[in-house]
Amino acid sequence: MRTDPWMAMPRFSVIVPARGVQGYLRHCLDSVLTQSFEEVELIAVDDCSDGDGAIIDACARTDQRVVPVHLERPGGVGPARNAGVRHATGEYLLFLDGDDFLTPGALAAVDARLRAAGEPDVLLFDHDRLNIWEQLHGSVDREFLEAHADTVFTAEDVPECLTVLPAAWNRAVRRDLWETHGFAFADGPYDEVPVVFQALLAASRIACLDRVCVTWRKRRRGSASTVPGRHHFAVIDRYDALFRALTGTGLGGGVETARGVLFAHATGRLLRIMEDDGRVHLRDRPDFFRELSRVLRRHRPADAELPPHLNSYAVYRSRQRAGTLRHRTLKTLRARRHRTARSVYRRYYALQLRRPVDENLVVYAAYWNRGVLCNPAAIHAKARELAPHLRGVWLVDRRHRDDVPPGVTAVTVNSRRYWEVMARAKYLVNNANFPGTVHKRPEQIYLQTHHGTPLKKMGMDLRRHPAAAGGVSFLRLLDHADQWDYCLSGNPHSTEVWQRVYPSDYETLPTGYPRNDAYFTAGAEDVRRIRAGLGITPGATAILYAPTHRDYERGFHPPLDLERLADALGEGHQLLVRTHYFYGADSRLAALEEAGRILDVSRHPSVEELALASDALLCDFSSLMFDYANLDRPIVVHSADWEAYRHARGVYFDLLSGAPGDTPGHVAADEQEIADVFRSGRWADEHAADLRAAFRERFCPYDDGLAAERVVRRIFLGEDELLPLVPPDERTVAPTPREAELGGEDEPCAQV
Repeated sequence: MRTDPWMAMPRFSVIVPARGVQGYLRHCLDSVLTQSFEEVELIAVDDCSDGDGAIIDACARTDQRVVPVHLERPGGVGPARNAGVRHATGEYLLFLDGDDFLTPGALAAVDARLRAAGEPDVLLFDHDRLNIWEQLHGSVDREFLEAHADTVFTAEDVPECLTVLPAAWNRAVRRDLWETHGFAFADGPYDEVPVVFQALLAASRIACLDRVCVTWRKRRRGSASTVPGRHHFAVIDRYDALFRALTGTGLGGGVETARGVLFAHATGRLLRIMEDDGRVHLRDRPDFFRELSRVLRRHRPADAELPPHLNSYAVYRSRQRAGTLRHRTLKTLRARRHRTARSVYRRYYALQLRRPVDENLVVYAAYWNRGVLCNPAAIHAKARELAPHLRGVWLVDRRHRDDVPPGVTAVTVNSRRYWEVMARAKYLVNNANFPGTVHKRPEQIYLQTHHGTPLKKMGMDLRRHPAAAGGVSFLRLLDHADQWDYCLSGNPHSTEVWQRVYPSDYETLPTGYPRNDAYFTAGAEDVRRIRAGLGITPGATAILYAPTHRDYERGFHPPLDLERLADALGEGHQLLVRTHYFYGADSRLAALEEAGRILDVSRHPSVEELALASDALLCDFSSLMFDYANLDRPIVVHSADWEAYRHARGVYFDLLSGAPGDTPGHVAADEQEIADVFRSGRWADEHAADLRAAFRERFCPYDDGLAAERVVRRIFLGEDELLPLVPPDERTVAPTPREAELGGEDEPCAQV
């Protein structure tokens, strides 16, 4: 415990339990230490986790406000929080999980609200939820907190606050209240349920702050709260203990009111947990139902009847099945309405085509409406900077609506607004194609950005490769190309291919690929941040493995035995696996990641960030190799099924020839050969560098960090000439991870 005079009574004690959060912990701790409000002690509790303790100690050496606590044996989140409380000296306690973070200015806002509210016992504040795509979503409590932003609840009003999400990290609690009542988190799952309610019930005054102070991160890797099993039965015991403690709260006549609010809350939450496939197995649900029903019967409010559906599991399930039948009926009716709606929308689209084009409207789409991605995303970002008079609208399908970043306007495909913007936008930007139901007007400008350099056969060349062509309509393909006004190219090779396989009258622009600008503009801090966010061990050689899609296979079949490869690589190497976007989540990868053998980065939204974070690329025949070459980092090619691939799909050159310009680095046929290349150091030797230089000269002549600006100025601002290319010997790229760790300068520092 700190004894510095100025730290005798800090305003806040922020308690952070840490176990297995090395990839996020530094960001979490920094979010506290970089707050504008500095009267804080940060109590970081190492719950016997490899790596977390070292991060905590490093922070403690540089900032005396950090109080490191190292537990002798792992105890879980609840006991770790309790250990942190025992070291706390602040007026108020705040709890922050090691993979979450405070928003800038949060502590100053909390302090100001506490003072304005007369130093209440508890302050409730808002939070955001951050998904794996780095997209923010609001909390369920926002409406309540906004409605009571100026309210100070007294003991009689406390039940109103019991509807706020029962989390440890969305409130500040006066420490003397906590210690007086001997509050403690439970040991095991749902550790916060009793104590957060008990603190509210014991408080004499409670205030609200309608400001986001915490960002809660939803992680991909499983935890006790998301892995299904009978350990979720613990939540029933938590609510049982909470109800038992109600009689000692001192609420007087308010006890029954509080019991009623908690009863409704507990009923809804327990049933939601039971129905969650990620928590309770179907086989365990009858037992879970009987236990929750028993507890609710025991603690139901006076004179209240138990809801009829809680009388028996058979009755409950029959009601659920009836609801499912109603759902299916509604779904059938909706399908009929959709058919009618399509006819209506076709007529609506025809009407919109008669209206004038909106000269300041740009429509963007990527990867068949999967989200804000790739070259269109880079162009959109640069257009907001250089052409702010333009309004950008993104097309997304229903599955990806929640992946749109905050502040970006999007419309759902086939909605009324979709047909309006498609008919009236001046500019259409896509890295694939719009559906055949869309017809470009003569007044519109269509920019085709593409999404890779062609190694495999494309367009009209697929006529000779039916296994890869599938159900491609070549007449429709030509119709699409006829609508393009401009086509981007990353190199002369691509220009030749595009003009041959998509024969039409568009203009090819030798701009480079806008998505690759990131490789020239990212700095050391960006590289460090991305690696930390991915959970890459500091100092490890991170190998990005990105196998391509194979048209002749159904589903994802890893060309390599990833477990064997991880074993062969050994200590000091970390394998990042990114499957092709055609594939969904893969349980095999999830299991390997859970076992600590790989990092599954398949759903990470930015392949550019993955490239920046890695030390080398392990690929087979993916076009990522052409983009990655811009970084001048080693590339190793896995060659096992090259013959099958080139015969089935067709290719434009022999990737494995070893000739300068064809092969980007060393070639290996299996897991052991790959491991030998890395462990021997040959992956980064002079021969690899020579091959890479020739490959880069052939396929990366236009990429220099200005591609997006070239596009915006030429297409949107109407400039006749493209910005000149930066000479190759003057280009700088993002520092390698090793340079970022050792150098520390926040600017590109590696000259190509």
